[in-house]
Amino acid sequence: MTANNHRSRPTQPGAPALIEHDTLKFLIVNNPAQATLPQFVKELKKNNVKVVVRCCEPTYSTESLTEEGIDLMECEFADGAAPPSSVVSQWLELVEETFKKEPTGCIAVHCVAGLGRAPVLVAIALIEHGMKYHAAVEYIRQKRRGAINKKQIEFLESYKPNNKKCSVM
Repeated sequence: MTANNHRSRPTQPGAPALIEHDTLKFLIVNNPAQATLPQFVKELKKNNVKVVVRCCEPTYSTESLTEEGIDLMECEFADGAAPPSSVVSQWLELVEETFKKEPTGCIAVHCVAGLGRAPVLVAIALIEHGMKYHAAVEYIRQKRRGAINKKQIEFLESYKPNNKKCSVM
């Protein structure tokens, strides 16, 4: 990886982590609550987020997102676990469609703390985009200290990128 491939900007613990690599742009965030939704939507708009991927149980109404033209995709899977193949497929289709339609857009992804499920999905997209698994994990951890547990790292280590090359990956 070179500085040209991605930009790194340190973040405070719990703060949204912007992950950029070539044409991909992701925002890893904590799970918002109904009370924090206005600030959450403001952060999404600031980062040109087109879709939010929720990897945990719902804790907020999606009306505020819809009103701002932001889509929501449900990709719930078990806390601390690797994503099932159905979630990986759904995620990769979303990444391809989103960046093909809106190259300057951003995908926000969250689980409860933004340390496991959400970073694993972002790592998969980075791997599909040519990054080695250990480089993807290291890059995400620079922005999101403590991200990705041992079980998830083992999953990423054995993950084989999709052979199908798409226009944005």
